[in-house]
Amino acid sequence: MGEEDMGESMILSTLPKTWIFDLDGTLVKHNGYKEDGRDTLLAGAREYLAGIPPEDKVIILTSRTKECRGMTVRFLEENGIRYDGILFGMPMGERILVNDRKPSGLDMAVAVNLDRDTFRMPRVAREM
Repeated sequence: MGEEDMGESMILSTLPKTWIFDLDGTLVKHNGYKEDGRDTLLAGAREYLAGIPPEDKVIILTSRTKECRGMTVRFLEENGIRYDGILFGMPMGERILVNDRKPSGLDMAVAVNLDRDTFRMPRVAREM
């Protein structure tokens, strides 16, 4: 899934997934739309998202206000960024994902923290 990775792998099940991505500093340059007057996609982000299987869902979260919706959605569409939903007005604090563990022991929540403005995701290996 893309060549911009951390050299590490995440071993995940073969079940369909829900991917949740922050926007600014994760997929696009942090506050680029304010500082530069436009968004700039981070290297490797488009390719990584394109490599996510079609049965998976992609959700984008952003602290941007609803007034930024039009320009943000237009940018994502013009750049071929796949997503199934986008939520605006999210708080700027930590994002906390809580999910259950399957009886088999499979953890149903995974978190990846990236350095700001550097899209370097681990490779995904699907267990057999």
